[in-house]
Amino acid sequence: MREQVLLQSKIAQGDFSRGGETSSNLKEALRKLGIKLTISRRVTIVTYEMEMNIIIHSLGGQITVYISSEQIRVVAEDLGPGIADVERALQPGYSTADDYVRALGFGAGMGLNNIKHYSDHFTIETEEGKGTTFTAIINF
Repeated sequence: MREQVLLQSKIAQGDFSRGGETSSNLKEALRKLGIKLTISRRVTIVTYEMEMNIIIHSLGGQITVYISSEQIRVVAEDLGPGIADVERALQPGYSTADDYVRALGFGAGMGLNNIKHYSDHFTIETEEGKGTTFTAIINF
């Protein structure tokens, strides 16, 4: 089976009221396809973390989920400041979220770490002032 787009979703900057919507829609699509719960759980965690990262740290972006017979690939592309220090951003607990975001209960600095943990392969392409692309692959 060739790779196909399973879901594509635009994510707006600061839209906390819709945070989690993309990952919930994906969870339902994976259920309908009969994807094992262990795989579905990993994919939806990765997608949720990417979704919240776009909401919190960027000017908006999109998530596209691709599926093939071997894997699910989640790609999050955002417009935004980029990541100045990727190694530091991957450290558990490190966050650049502001006080408003933290008061809402987000920005604990575990998002990128969770994406890395639940992915079989994870890459970050970033350029300061241009944006960031996260790609996570979860194998079947």
